[in-house]
Amino acid sequence: MTSNIIKDSIELLKDLVSIESFSFNENKTAKRIEKWFQFHEIKYTRLKNNVFAKNKYFDHSKPTILLNSHHDTVRPNDGYTNNPFESKIENGKLYGLGSNDAGGALVSLISVFTHFHNKKNLKYNLIILASAEEECSGNHGISYVIPKLPNISFGIIGEPTLMKMAVAEKGLVVFDLEIAGTSSHAAHENNDNPILKSAEVLKWIKKIKFKKKSNFLGNTKATVTQINSGNQHNVVPSKVDIVLDVRVNDKYNNKEIFEMLKKQAPCKIIPRSLNLNSSSISLDHPVVKAGEKLKIPQYGSPTLSDQSKVSFPTIKIGPGDSKRSHTADEYIFVNEIKNAIPTYIKLLEEII
Repeated sequence: MTSNIIKDSIELLKDLVSIESFSFNENKTAKRIEKWFQFHEIKYTRLKNNVFAKNKYFDHSKPTILLNSHHDTVRPNDGYTNNPFESKIENGKLYGLGSNDAGGALVSLISVFTHFHNKKNLKYNLIILASAEEECSGNHGISYVIPKLPNISFGIIGEPTLMKMAVAEKGLVVFDLEIAGTSSHAAHENNDNPILKSAEVLKWIKKIKFKKKSNFLGNTKATVTQINSGNQHNVVPSKVDIVLDVRVNDKYNNKEIFEMLKKQAPCKIIPRSLNLNSSSISLDHPVVKAGEKLKIPQYGSPTLSDQSKVSFPTIKIGPGDSKRSHTADEYIFVNEIKNAIPTYIKLLEEII
């Protein structure tokens, strides 16, 4: 691995940070990624705001590894003191929106792919995918591209994990609960007040138990995150709306969770989506074994990523720290990227 490519990857990240790339609006960062491939004479394909490329000697008779990370970002929160689009480096930290989530992982994987691109006689093919719409779980991100790619054997998803290997990831189901009642003037007797009835529902939520525990992800967890009802002091509302956030371990799929709760719920319960399932990979998988050989720590990730959008085995690993994601004055250490690139390369060299 040449130091020039590592240096170039830092410059690529600085450029990407300086370009607005909110979900659904990643056109300009996609163009910047295209320029990288053009400069390195790598053939690529763009599908909407997703950009992908195959290694030069791609062989359809061989299995394929997907290297993936995303180039969209959330919107900056009100706590920023820096300009979120100024990619300055201070005290070894590269600041800017998307630098940590997931720009560092993205430029590292692009560099790693570039390193392997021209190599002959690899045991696996490689595809690099810089995907869009990850932060919003959009329909034109990774799930839009995967059906158009050759069959993937397994994937490496780049997210900020402190270069630990996530061998499992929790899924997510957001439920809308509706407690129906009867609207009335507050001055009159009302035995069907949905606000009072909500106490029963909250007690039920508190008692929800999911018996199957995961070694890496622990228990499935249900949390009330919103309660909304009424719009004036003298009117009993006709309903109460509760939002229930359920983080699902790899012992359940989201449909099972919905069927369980639907049978138990003392009110109407509607899932917003059942598509963001948990994931896990066999500890005997070659990429996991390769990580063990390199003494890369393993863990189960509580945060959602594009792992939830694919059906093939994946690990999640990348420079940066998930705790910095979506925070004000987001940053990544430059050395995290410098160390990540050779680590990714060593991991792949154990396999391909």
